[in-house]
Amino acid sequence: MNIQPLIRLLLVAVLPFLASCKGGNAHIVAEGGDTIKMEYAENLRLVRHDGFITASVRNPWDTTKTLHTYILVPDSLKIPGGIPDGTVVRTPLKKALIYSSVHNSLVSEFGSIDAIKGVCDARYIHQSDLAERIASGEVADCGVGTSPDIERIITLSPDGIMLSPFENSGTYGKVGQLGIPIIECADYMETSPLGRAEWMKFYGMLFGKEDVATRMFDDTKREYLTLRQSVDSVQKRPRVIVDRLYGQAWYVPAANSTMGIFIKDAGGENPFDDYDRSGSVGLTGEEVLYKASDADVWLVRYSQSTDKTLSELSADNAIYPQFDALKSGRVYGCNTTHTYFYEEVPFHPQWLLNDLITIFHPEKSDVATTRYFTKMKP
Repeated sequence: MNIQPLIRLLLVAVLPFLASCKGGNAHIVAEGGDTIKMEYAENLRLVRHDGFITASVRNPWDTTKTLHTYILVPDSLKIPGGIPDGTVVRTPLKKALIYSSVHNSLVSEFGSIDAIKGVCDARYIHQSDLAERIASGEVADCGVGTSPDIERIITLSPDGIMLSPFENSGTYGKVGQLGIPIIECADYMETSPLGRAEWMKFYGMLFGKEDVATRMFDDTKREYLTLRQSVDSVQKRPRVIVDRLYGQAWYVPAANSTMGIFIKDAGGENPFDDYDRSGSVGLTGEEVLYKASDADVWLVRYSQSTDKTLSELSADNAIYPQFDALKSGRVYGCNTTHTYFYEEVPFHPQWLLNDLITIFHPEKSDVATTRYFTKMKP
């Protein structure tokens, strides 16, 4: 008799009960405690109590509400009585399932790669040491993040699942029914580069690396602010356009978008900063040409096996050769197939800022090479 299906069924039924036995949700609101200062992150609040830490994630889509509250309790301690309402997470995590390569990269940087036991979307993971563990089976490939392999997750039995929430993402279907703490990583909804990076403090706490994460953020902040200050007083600010058409839309950075802030902090001018909002704005190619045909610099992110050339870009769309930046050859490409742009920039924004300053104001840069963007060849 094949008992595997029966075992899996029992696990689905029992795990929620076990989770409630570990502390569950005591319907009490914590009072007092020492608030851990967050300088830039707007959607995260951390409070240290005797024997536990509360981490409250504000709902980025409705800031009057809380998206999730976590109660972090060291596994060396008993769960205190009278803990507030929230999801109990025993720390440090030792058997985590992490959906995003961004967070896998950060946890590895903490020195906690051994705690990563499962991933989703493995084909997007460029990190060589983690990719080797996936290939050997040491780290489980749990399928596609939007539709993960539930049986593999049950077999893995992780002590925490880190994933990125979306608006109205609900309870995450069958994954949310397993009784495993789901850590909603809403860092990507922060607007400022340092705001997103500051979330590493919370993630460090999850893996017993609070001191490491705090030092990392302090270094990141110091380097970022020093770079920003170096171009505060520049007189000439190059006009900068970003990316290109995707289908019928060209998504340009609004004034308060992350890329819009990067351009400003690097001593550049965003032609679309009259859109006084966060996020991007979808325009037609003709609208972008009308507003920014005279842009001095063009930054293009793309993914392909070989580096893109100016002639390739010119051939992609008849509108592109009409931009001054392409005519003058001041187009800089970031091939995300061969760089760790998406893995590194969220928690090391100073590295991108240094690239941009080197491109916009080479006289202000201490380095001759860039990390992500390189000048496109003819």
